[in-house]
Amino acid sequence: MRNVTGWAAQQPGGPLKPWEFQRRDPLSGDVAVRIEYCGVCASDISAIRHGGDYPLVPGHEMVGEIIAVGGDVSRFAVGDKVAVGNIVDSCGVCPACRAGRENWCFEFPTLTYGGVDRKDGNPTRGGFSSEYVLDQRFVYALPQGLDPAGVAPLMCAGITTYSPLRRWGAGPGKTVGIVGMGGLGHLALKLAHALGAEVVQFTRSMEKAADARALGADDVVLSTDEDQMAAQTGRFDLILDTVGAPHALEPYLSALAMDGTLCLVGIPEGELKLNPLSLIVGAKNLAGAGSGGTVETQEMLEFCAEHGIVADVELMRPDQVNEALDRLARNDVRYRFVLDMTK
Repeated sequence: MRNVTGWAAQQPGGPLKPWEFQRRDPLSGDVAVRIEYCGVCASDISAIRHGGDYPLVPGHEMVGEIIAVGGDVSRFAVGDKVAVGNIVDSCGVCPACRAGRENWCFEFPTLTYGGVDRKDGNPTRGGFSSEYVLDQRFVYALPQGLDPAGVAPLMCAGITTYSPLRRWGAGPGKTVGIVGMGGLGHLALKLAHALGAEVVQFTRSMEKAADARALGADDVVLSTDEDQMAAQTGRFDLILDTVGAPHALEPYLSALAMDGTLCLVGIPEGELKLNPLSLIVGAKNLAGAGSGGTVETQEMLEFCAEHGIVADVELMRPDQVNEALDRLARNDVRYRFVLDMTK
């Protein structure tokens, strides 16, 4: 067993405190990664409050260096710089897994934390820690030339937005709207722009307009202005909704072109309610997306390397993790916190 230090919540909603625990030694197909950077995600806040298995070590956007490999590992060697996301294993045999879409594993994928390790049955502990041990299939080579701290959020926020943009054909000749400009939204802007689409940012504050255009928006629409929203009717092929707070969907469904799609990647609390005619008129589509499998994640990293895309991050020390979580809960970040685990 390997002794590991991490930052854990000991009870629901409790502050994260230093905690020592053990990880298993690498098995034949595993690698051990010394974690250098780990992103802070809104889902970490939800897990800390409602995770159900404490002590809970959050963190699922990791970049680091391989420090040990199992005997059958062929893809990596000690010293390689790598990235790890929010899925660390799956059944490997269901149709989703065979298609490289392990995020939809029929047996449910093994999550980086809050799951159960398929190899030893122990709870999985996340990346707010000194190292991680996992199957090489869910490890990705760190793209050269990109800031490693900025790569970390790509492993969750990046793939979560890249996947639906690719699936619904964001590219030249298509108009894509982005709702929300936080950790997910700012990467969605960069990715949609790099894919060649006309990109429009919906915002509740025009103070964000200049930043939105700098990130890749061709146009900015004030979502609280009824006249501006009415002028968007029938404009969009795809709208990616990244907002994690309750809000009305009908204005965005109205903004879709015929056969257009509103895709939800934010997770508001509570049930969604909408008028069925918002979908029926114009044959609109309401969809959802979350994370990505190994094939799409690798594709996303290669695309980001080609276009120089990373998250805009604010680095924090591990002992500032509670400050980062508190500020994130208040949306006081542009646009993603990353913990420098080397400090």
